Amino acid sequence: MRRGITPVLAATVPAAVLAAVLSGCGMLPGQQGGGGEERQPASQEERATGQGGSTSSTGQGDSGASTGSPDPAGPAPSAGSAGQGDAPVEQDRVIAARAVKAGGADLTVRITGLRRQGRLATLTWTVTNQGDVRWEMGSDMGDTPGGLGLTVAGISLVDPVNGKRYVVARTGQYPKATCLCSKYDVFTEPGEVLPLHATFAAPPPDVTKINLDLKVLGVFTDVPIS
Repeated sequence: MRRGITPVLAATVPAAVLAAVLSGCGMLPGQQGGGGEERQPASQEERATGQGGSTSSTGQGDSGASTGSPDPAGPAPSAGSAGQGDAPVEQDRVIAARAVKAGGADLTVRITGLRRQGRLATLTWTVTNQGDVRWEMGSDMGDTPGGLGLTVAGISLVDPVNGKRYVVARTGQYPKATCLCSKYDVFTEPGEVLPLHATFAAPPPDVTKINLDLKVLGVFTDVPIS
């Protein structure tokens, strides 16, 4: 099944969109910093970085550190995977990987890049359905209140040292908001590879590692920013 993926490369983002992103357009509610970041009280920070336990069908992910670990399901998907040409996925490298279980499906999540490009940062990753049942995602990675349910607009970057959360960049207001991120269908079939991406305001240069809160897919800690 071919995905409705929206390619986003930071170098090609129009100036008007870039200005909206860096002025805080689409930030989550709360006390906000500039550039798409949300300042978090300590209690919120602990919740954002402390999701633990094994992954279950309720969507709670394993929050153990993933960087430097062997890929649990072998090498990254080949260029012939479904939807491969539609998103800026760096297939030649995997910086973090984990097997998870969500919605009754056996999945492998591979983080393939978190790259700064000027004042933006782009995250790329893939989800492979390794099992024999389809994965029904619904809006598990989206932002339903923002009208961005079948997207990955609900994920975020979390800087536990400085207590900041960076949300996916977006333009417009509900119900016409759009995100600088992937859209997807409700189901991922057995054997299918789903390439995904999302763009954020870039953390400061001195932040070289950050946590990824992928919602139903769990939290990846200490992911390097290139």
